[in-house]
Amino acid sequence: MVLEKQQSELGQSGVVDFNISRLPSGTRINIQEYVHRSEIEGPSVLILAGPHGDEINGVQIVRRFLTSSKLKNLLNGSVVMVPLLNVNGFINFNRDVPDGKDLNRSFPGSSSGSLALRVASVLAKKVLPHVYYSIDLHTGGASRHNYAQFRFSTNDIEAATLAQSFASHFLIKKSYIPKSFRRTANEMGIPTLVYETGEAQRLCGLSIETGYNEVLRTLHSLGMISDSPTNPHTPVKIHKTSWVRVTEARLFTWSRSSGVKISKGAKLGEIHSPQGDKVKKIISNYSGYIIGRNNASVVHYSDALFHIEYEYE
Repeated sequence: MVLEKQQSELGQSGVVDFNISRLPSGTRINIQEYVHRSEIEGPSVLILAGPHGDEINGVQIVRRFLTSSKLKNLLNGSVVMVPLLNVNGFINFNRDVPDGKDLNRSFPGSSSGSLALRVASVLAKKVLPHVYYSIDLHTGGASRHNYAQFRFSTNDIEAATLAQSFASHFLIKKSYIPKSFRRTANEMGIPTLVYETGEAQRLCGLSIETGYNEVLRTLHSLGMISDSPTNPHTPVKIHKTSWVRVTEARLFTWSRSSGVKISKGAKLGEIHSPQGDKVKKIISNYSGYIIGRNNASVVHYSDALFHIEYEYE
């Protein structure tokens, strides 16, 4: 059902449509918010996907919730889902909106500004005031594949505690990015986790399954659902990371995957010329875990190849 107002009644589920703009053809562009609310009061959690239009693993994670029965009998509270925030970017296979602006650098937005500012404004003014927690779903940008990881601010103690209670892979402390969704949510007193998994423009079954289970464990830890998948790992808490970058424009092949533990001096891959006369090994300068990897076959000077965490517990 389509809800007539943003605040649904106890036990009510439905969809809220927010009109954002029109395409040049006149076609309306709407953002849809799906609400599942228990008959008992409790926390309200936002699950957000698609701030970057080409990051589609998060869209698929939310779709799984929309098509499953997991949220039909919430013990308490509400789950609010926005499966696709950047509709224009999604249509055009693009990270940004058509005017070239990054939606996740446009918060808290403006109802009279550019398209990116208008989308951000709807989320900040009409959705966030009704939630207590938020999970922002992302993937690696461009051709970079991120291993499953949660990011949170060092001063967002509640978000850090929540992540540590259910996360199965990597926990990364990251400072706030100016004008990002996470910063705006924090300023509104909403503990926020950024979940990164997979690669832009590419669906990854493992990333989607892992993300879906991570969110289930989050809801379970908040007492909103009766059970969740067992946490298969002890999360690794990361303090410092560094990128291994290419020193020459070449063809690139990797030999170590995201998620694996490596030692200083380990071979990660190699770059070579198209003519086959020059081959250079890519060596790790640190011991730690690979949390991100570039899948591009052709790389240029200073391109990031491997994201390695080297200080962890």
